Amino acid sequence: MSVNVKLSEGLVEQAKIYAHIEHRSVPKQIEYWSQIGKIAQENPDLPFAMIRDILIADQEPVVGEYVFN
Repeated sequence: MSVNVKLSEGLVEQAKIYAHIEHRSVPKQIEYWSQIGKIAQENPDLPFAMIRDILIADQEPVVGEYVFN
């Protein structure tokens, strides 16, 4: 479900720049920033690099579970 929201022109212009660099759409770039902010707020001790790695890992396909023999 999508919802229309009003954003400042400055935020949208910054998102366009980063979206182009990261090969995302502007809405996806803003969603990405929102996810980072939410994770950072919920986990203030996590460094940005770890938050980024968490988001990347969430996008990786599940290969299967490791089976102990």
